[in-house]
Amino acid sequence: MGRRVFLVVLDSVGIGALPDADLYGDEGSNTLAAAAKSKKFSMPNMERLGLFDIEGVKELKSGNAAPEGAFGRLREASKGKDTTIGHWEIAGIISEHPLPTFPCGFPQDLILRFSERTGRKVLCNKPYSGTEVIRDYGKEHMETGALIVYTSADSVFQIAAHESVVPVEELYRYCEIARELCQDAYGVGRIIARPFEGEYPFQRTSRRHDYSLQPPQRTMLNILSESGYDVIGVGKINDIFAGSGITEFVRTSGNEDGIRQMLSCADRDFNGLCFVNLVDFDSKYGHRNDVDGYAEALSFFDAQLPSMLEKLGENDLLLITADHGCDPSTPSTDHSREYVPLVAAGPSVRKGADIGTRSSFADTGATVLDWFGIFGGIEGISYRSELVGK
Repeated sequence: MGRRVFLVVLDSVGIGALPDADLYGDEGSNTLAAAAKSKKFSMPNMERLGLFDIEGVKELKSGNAAPEGAFGRLREASKGKDTTIGHWEIAGIISEHPLPTFPCGFPQDLILRFSERTGRKVLCNKPYSGTEVIRDYGKEHMETGALIVYTSADSVFQIAAHESVVPVEELYRYCEIARELCQDAYGVGRIIARPFEGEYPFQRTSRRHDYSLQPPQRTMLNILSESGYDVIGVGKINDIFAGSGITEFVRTSGNEDGIRQMLSCADRDFNGLCFVNLVDFDSKYGHRNDVDGYAEALSFFDAQLPSMLEKLGENDLLLITADHGCDPSTPSTDHSREYVPLVAAGPSVRKGADIGTRSSFADTGATVLDWFGIFGGIEGISYRSELVGK
């Protein structure tokens, strides 16, 4: 069996506000602490690995047992707090400027060009909740065939359509058109297809699809694939990186499917990286201010963790982290500017190793490359020696 790294992003599981959180309106945000207040919260396996030994999280620890994994926290060096920026930084790109957002909706010239290219009118064109927008505009969409276009506090251009009015493949084509148009000053991080179905008030389906900007420079994914290693994307990973550096990918319908796909990869004899995004924490619970749902999702992940740990071979490394926060207990439904956790496990990981507070998510990308004996080429400083003690 080859050398393998499993890098798992618990989408939006932040662990406390960053020092500059006030610049983003996120003072006091702490996603993990908010979820931990729920009676549905239970993470004994992550606690055993060291999650609650991390600086700023220790007050959540329930016992005094010594951690069996390694742990630390990472600070976001990039300007922003969205999925694209966060994942790019994990992979070694520090973004000096945030991606553009459109708090008043998209400029009319962009909307007109999009409408001309698709042959359909546009409804809404303002920041909106994904569930509320189909409730408020779904009937008009059904009657007219106009596309529901909306955004959020994130750098996104979202297109919602009922599958009986706009077949999914057609919706995807419209998103590709939007991706062509949304460049430069309009270069949002993601174009997102948001299909829905059923009767009023309608339900979103699992056939969401993201179309990201191409990363502006090479990432650890490119370096690994160019060096002959496998790079397997699970969940949104292929979409976030626009396929750049990915050798194989599988999309998922949610956390349960994502965990199942990760476990399936762990049963395979590959040589390289399995990069996993578990999206439900963010999309289903954080953005909907559902504290109990968030807690239940964390507990579900934790319950599956032993199955993953038992599949780790001698040369394997499991890294569990996040890309930003999304505190479900605050009035905001948007992402929050937070530290993210790092929990590591594997046969060669030193028990109780504390990597402290790192200055960038990119240190994780550098560590992944270091695991394969590759040094440099991206931002970040490897913490491999601190994980294994040599």
